[in-house]
Amino acid sequence: MSDPHRTNSSIGLVSHVDKHVNKTINNMGNQLRIGLLFGGRSGEHEVSIRSAAAAARALQAGSNRDRYSLLPFYLQKDGRWQGPAIAQGVLDSAQPLPSGDRPENPAQLWQFPPEAAEVDVWFPTLHGPNGEDGSIQGLLQLMQVPCVGSGVLGSAAGMDKIAMKMVFAQAGLPQVNYRLVTRSQVWFNPCIFPKLCDELEVAIGYPCFVKPANLGSSVGIAKVRSRSELEAALDSAASFDRRIIVEAAAGGKPREVECAVLGNDDPQASVIGEITFESDFYDYETKYGEGAADLVIPATLPPAVVDRLQSMAKAAFLALDCAGLARVDFFYVESTGEIFINEINTLPGFTATSMYPRLWESTGVPFPELVDRLVKLAIDRQATGQGAV
Repeated sequence: MSDPHRTNSSIGLVSHVDKHVNKTINNMGNQLRIGLLFGGRSGEHEVSIRSAAAAARALQAGSNRDRYSLLPFYLQKDGRWQGPAIAQGVLDSAQPLPSGDRPENPAQLWQFPPEAAEVDVWFPTLHGPNGEDGSIQGLLQLMQVPCVGSGVLGSAAGMDKIAMKMVFAQAGLPQVNYRLVTRSQVWFNPCIFPKLCDELEVAIGYPCFVKPANLGSSVGIAKVRSRSELEAALDSAASFDRRIIVEAAAGGKPREVECAVLGNDDPQASVIGEITFESDFYDYETKYGEGAADLVIPATLPPAVVDRLQSMAKAAFLALDCAGLARVDFFYVESTGEIFINEINTLPGFTATSMYPRLWESTGVPFPELVDRLVKLAIDRQATGQGAV
């Protein structure tokens, strides 16, 4: 029977990876240059800065200081790359640079700082569109340098909620009922829209959730209980994305629980954490408002439920061909014992107080060791022929 308070040891997490990375690290030199990439062109720009600052501290803590030298790179909201001198200032101030006017020469957006050529391993802490959706992963893959986290496929599928749910369904992972809606169905044909709402009321019912397919941090999500709320929520979601998902609510008030995954082809699962809150659902204000939600780590759950959650988290990670890290979110209906997978986040929040590092801390892997493992997993992913070639 599993111990819900501690499911893995740090020894178990490192055994097979070190076999592949030692030679690569020796070839790179005694101290690896880590390209810490943060900021980005999404609404989660400020969160990315906080994640990068926490990762930077961990990469320079204890024995990591001898292993790694840090080269921070800041991607402004307007798309310009800034090298270590400016990027370090953003990390120190914890404040984004103001967006300038779009450069007269668009080629300026493709000019990498010269220090980018010195990077041995990229460590992105970019969240949201243009950061964890496969776009930056494809760019870094073309550089033929190891990159922390999932590649193009896992990132893109993990970001698009429709593609993600289709993969989960194929993998046999239980989910709530859902339907795909497109912006054109909502905006461009007034004859179709009422019929669409009729169909959603029959197929999904109330209450239900309306979500843009490709945004993070609960942006644009609404819980609806009536026809008028459904129409307004669809209109709002269409302003954020051309693809929308409408989901049935899990029965009763389900517990929202999360599991962190670490690894490549043989991933390990952390203890389970739970999010508790008083609001109607885990919206943007609850997620980022001071004191609006509490994290319970480890969650008080029966051992059999912990085992199921950990097994499902690893199955979801492998189904999307993820790498390095991910956080998998679930609904647990205590009255029936049902578990529904909600979503996977391939670049979860990485601040010292975020769920992902806290779950591993509780599992026995402190933050400095966690970032060290992620760097080595990135090297392992490329050394075994699964990254850029």
